[in-house]
Amino acid sequence: MINTDYLKNLNSAQKEAVLHLDGPLLIVAGAGSGKTKVLTSRIAHIIKEKKAFPNQILSVTFTNKAAKEMQNRVSNILGSSAVGLSWMGTFHSICAKLLRKHASAANLNSNFTIIDTDDQIRLIKNICKAENIDTKQLAPRFILAVIDRWKNKGFYPLEVIVNNKDIYEKTILPIYKIYQQKLIDLNSCDFGDLILHTVKILEHNLDIRQIYSNNFKYILVDEYQDTNFIQSKWLNLLSEKNRNLCCVGDDDQSIYSWRGAEIKNFLEFDQVYENTKVIRLEENYRSSQNILSVASNLIANNQNRVGKTLTTTMEEGDLVKLNCFKNGKDEAIGVSDEIEKTLKKKYSFNNMAILVRAIFQTREFEERFLKIGMPYRILGGTKFYERAEIKDCVAYLRLVHQEKDDLAFERIVNNPKRSIGNTTLKTVHEFAKENNFSLEFASFKMIEQNLIKPKTKIGLSFFLNSLRKWRNDLIIKKISHIKLLQVVLDESGYSAMLKNKKDVDNENRLENIKELLSAMKEFDNLESFLEHVSLATSIDQEWDGEKVNMMTMHAAKGLEFDVVFLPGWEEGLFPHQKSIEEKGQNGLEEERRLAYVGITRAKKNAIISFSMNRFYQGDWIDSMASRFIDELPEKYLEKNSFFEDETQEVEDFDFNQDFEIEEGTRSPGWIRYQKRIK
Repeated sequence: MINTDYLKNLNSAQKEAVLHLDGPLLIVAGAGSGKTKVLTSRIAHIIKEKKAFPNQILSVTFTNKAAKEMQNRVSNILGSSAVGLSWMGTFHSICAKLLRKHASAANLNSNFTIIDTDDQIRLIKNICKAENIDTKQLAPRFILAVIDRWKNKGFYPLEVIVNNKDIYEKTILPIYKIYQQKLIDLNSCDFGDLILHTVKILEHNLDIRQIYSNNFKYILVDEYQDTNFIQSKWLNLLSEKNRNLCCVGDDDQSIYSWRGAEIKNFLEFDQVYENTKVIRLEENYRSSQNILSVASNLIANNQNRVGKTLTTTMEEGDLVKLNCFKNGKDEAIGVSDEIEKTLKKKYSFNNMAILVRAIFQTREFEERFLKIGMPYRILGGTKFYERAEIKDCVAYLRLVHQEKDDLAFERIVNNPKRSIGNTTLKTVHEFAKENNFSLEFASFKMIEQNLIKPKTKIGLSFFLNSLRKWRNDLIIKKISHIKLLQVVLDESGYSAMLKNKKDVDNENRLENIKELLSAMKEFDNLESFLEHVSLATSIDQEWDGEKVNMMTMHAAKGLEFDVVFLPGWEEGLFPHQKSIEEKGQNGLEEERRLAYVGITRAKKNAIISFSMNRFYQGDWIDSMASRFIDELPEKYLEKNSFFEDETQEVEDFDFNQDFEIEEGTRSPGWIRYQKRIK
């Protein structure tokens, strides 16, 4: 039995979006404006009004979780009438269903395999080996990222036009051709193929396209601002007959261009589809008015947007806090103090979040929380000292410190590659066990006795000699533990491996290592630092229970918390220097959208902060407040500065960067600011 109350709890804009059933519809749904309620109510209304049968409705989401939630909500409204909603799911799941029905049109059998990332990497590695392409210089993940980009643009290998200025594309295109043929030979496809093959089938087979464009009387799409070219093309083909395409999203929350999302799909929707009805959902049910006012004023600085103003019937709430700290360590202390002294009395840890621009920023907060025993979890990532590159660095330091550390030896003896394979390691293990030697000493003795193959001997000898040299640097030359790690990373080839290898994740790895160098400054010597790491990694890693959440702003999209901390609002970090350098104004606007997403995750309290100085890769750098801070409306802010000099009055602090500086290393943001004021 249908629950007819589904229209009663809708505001006027939501109701209009549900009732408007004829022609293309763009619903501009602001953060927390109830878009899922609108979508599910719209599906219910279509079925109740007998505009279409359940199997004539195509409903598309980006995640399985969102699809399941929508399915449950529709079922709660429609009861048994919801049976038959067979075309509700993600882009990939629906395309997989279509592709299995028409696999032969893509030279596949209907029982094709969908290969995962590990299988993709293995296949690329095999191709590179056969084609004599060095995967040390061109990482398989990077190759796959380029191939995926081409697929998102709708290109089979023969359709790709190589950018002659990009040396990597010239190398990768032949790999793409072989890779795609291998997939066909294996009766397999990757995730990109699911949509690409389906679109090509619909484009080149009018009879198949007509079956589905006739069948789908209504098409509904969630998070439309995150669609890429090929997804938009697919929707266009399927909606060409009935034109009842309803897309819901928020252009102000378009933050995924790095994974192929094209905001122009959203901005140009009414140009692509004639007679589009645009409805704005501007009433927010999540955040206080002060939080919304700050977010709205900030995002209004973007030029490329549809435009809307969020309002709420909720109380004004607390002012948004804007805190300035002397340095990053003080910022972490300030956040933990506010949680400990004030916020935990009102809210649970689970309802608090620290949202950072880059994942390396969690380190200082993790250090502080571990020190005071405050529980936390990392969402969408790994705890700092558990990250692979950090464990590699620590393993090098452990082995320099303690030559009998066999676990550390195993981890880094062939990292980077030194032609020391598993067979050699097994032989060394056996020799060490027989003679009661450490792995390092066993390796030395085996080389001495000529028990190691010549090629392996070169790499192993280099490694052992390096260890001796580094110990000498530490013990005889008495270099600092910070300098030691820098020397180790350079002389081992680890830094070069990360810098020279074209890999999509290497930039984050390098940032994490730089942050590790900063962390080491807190300790007097290598021994005390290693002890700290051991204690930090032994802490209970349980996911459940009451814990403060830490994550990137990208990972926070779609989530909400009572309290949100937004630290590190400094030029060069946020907006991120790389984003501006690579994408110019478009990059800046996406960074501002990311700030908007961050602020609108907060329901009750939003606390933004920045630091005047940061310790970065062994040096103090002068920071300057993010340009976004200048765009925040002062009447909705509570400004606070935290310095050791208690005589300084808060109101005397100038948030516009009018301060004296000392000589030292300058951040990218500082350099940019100097250019601006000249």
